[in-house]
This record gives sequence, structure tokens and C-alpha cells, in this order.
Amino acid sequence: MKKKILFPALSLLVIVAFVLTACQPAATPEPSPTPEPAIGSQEHPIKVLFVPSVDVDFMIESGDLIEQALNEATGLFYEVSVPTSYAATIEEMCASPTDTIGFIPAMGYALANKLCGVEPGLASVRYGWNVYFTAFFVARESAYKSLDDLGETLKQLDGAKWAYPDAGSTSGYLYPKSLFENFGVQIGESIEAGGHPQAVKAVYNGEVDVGTAFYSPLLLPEGDWKIGDPPDVPDEVVAECGVDADGKLMCGGYRVLDARQVIREEAPDVVQKVRILALSPEIPNDTMSFSPEFPEELKQKIMDAVIEYVGSEACLETLCNEQFYEWTGAAPIGDENFDGVRIMMEAQGITLETLGE
Repeated sequence: MKKKILFPALSLLVIVAFVLTACQPAATPEPSPTPEPAIGSQEHPIKVLFVPSVDVDFMIESGDLIEQALNEATGLFYEVSVPTSYAATIEEMCASPTDTIGFIPAMGYALANKLCGVEPGLASVRYGWNVYFTAFFVARESAYKSLDDLGETLKQLDGAKWAYPDAGSTSGYLYPKSLFENFGVQIGESIEAGGHPQAVKAVYNGEVDVGTAFYSPLLLPEGDWKIGDPPDVPDEVVAECGVDADGKLMCGGYRVLDARQVIREEAPDVVQKVRILALSPEIPNDTMSFSPEFPEELKQKIMDAVIEYVGSEACLETLCNEQFYEWTGAAPIGDENFDGVRIMMEAQGITLETLGE
């Protein structure tokens, strides 16, 4: 008689489990998470933003050249864009805190710094100047007079129709608005023109009584312009003003570098029709600033590259072009340089929310 072999119940369960497991397909291991592309790689280019302050079409056309130049200088990749307003540029910098560079003016920087901690890197230099001014432009034939006292000069503008570039513009809006308030000037109507050239064109076309835009000092036939010197070309050379063979706005031996020269091609007689009534006190030059969490190890590399780029011939097609920002140099700048701008903004109650009001 054959003996039956009995398996303990536990052993039987083990065998069944083994058989069932053997019949199942092998488990697929979970894939490792894909690492984020490095900032500045082709897959994650650094965003470069410009405020729409001058010729926007030219700025957009120059974007590819700037991307290429920065890429060649640093080995990093960039994506240039021009948002629709100063406020939009600030908001985009804060919305992309790790990977954005903004070319923004002093007030734009102060707002961006307060909003999300944007940090300054470089400030522009133009023909040796690290400051610039607001010019109050009027029709050459207007009755307004340039007086020795700035307050008395501006008081003539009571009831005037005013064109400014953008409510985020330091020279085009913040400084003139503050000066109007300080001297008790009651502007009759104000118009946001859409850029510095447009504010000058509004005066040129007789649409407004006064326009405000940036002023960079004249280049003189001999010597250097100094604060306190006349801001405009002498009356005796006005008739000679025009665009020379090199495309510069010249008046005899004087070279015009203020906002009028931006429209010299379409309005070569702009100096004959538009003059400077007054200048503001000096303003810190526009900046190249970094979003708040931008990698520290990339900042200095990029700043060194921009300083070198501004000294190159390639820059003449972009940042150094008269239709663009006309940088002739760049230098580091710290946050403390903008304290005066902050005081002026606070006095006027200017915030990012009020820019469009």
C-alpha cells in the first residue's frame, strides 16, 4: 500500500504563490525623473526683456543679433522679447524669477525690486555719462521761454497738453510729473504716447504743447558739455541741422543725442521744429537687472560679456545703435543708487498698480 505524502497547508500556499508569480509578466521599473534643463541651455534659454522705450520694431528686429552676440560671448542661450509696456516687463521678470534679465530704467528697477526682489547688475554709460535727464520739448515757434529758474520755466506750462512716453518711464513720466507737482504746475491734459520717439513726434506734429523724453548731452565741436550748459544747439546753427552721410543728426559741429535723434530719418527737420525748453536734475542711467533667483554663478559671466560686447563693433547694430539704447559703455551699479528715485515715487504714490491710471 502506497503512502500518501501530505504537504502542510503553508507549504501549499507558498507553491501556489510561486506558480502565480511565475505566470505574471516581469514588472517594469519606474523611469528615473528627467533632470530639468540647465538655465542657459538650448532647451532652457535665458529670457532677456527690453522695455518698449524707443523704436519697438527696431528693437524686435535686433533681438536675434543680441541673442547671437550673447551666445558667442558666454556660450549660453538667450531669448529676447519686448513686452507691451514697462509694467508688463516688470511683471514678466517677477513671473520668471530664476532665469530672466531685464533692461529697465531706474523707476522700473525700483518697482521690480520692491515687487519681487529684482537685483541690479549693470548701468549704461553714454559718452562718459552714467546719468541722463528729462528734456521738456516744445515747438520751436512756441511762446514758452527758457528761463534761468526751472520752476518759473515750467510754470509757463499751466494748462498745457502734455505727451509722455509711458507711465513707467523714469525720464518721460516720473521726473516731469514730480517737477510739475513740486512747482505747482497744473497740466491741462496728458497723453501716453507709447514711447520716447512718439512723445517727440506729438510735439513735432503739433498735437501737444509739451512732450517729455530722455536727454543725453550734446557732443560739442570742442570740449565737453557740462551740467548747466545750454541743452540745445545754438540758434545760429539750427538751420544747418540734418542727417549727415553717416546717419547722425548734426547741427554744424554739434551732434544731437537726445530723443529727437530717434526720429531723424522720418523727420530730418526735427530740430528746426522742436526745441528743448528745460532739463530736469540728473537721473541714474537705465539698468541691466536680474530676476531675484537668477543663478549667482552666471551673473558675473554675463555682466563681463555685456561689458565686452558694448565695446565691440557688433554692438553698433543693437544696444549701441542710436535707434536702440545707444550704450557706449556699461558699469556695475548697486541698489543704493536708486534711493532718490524711491523717495520721488513714494511722494507721488507711484506703484506698479498705478502705472496705468
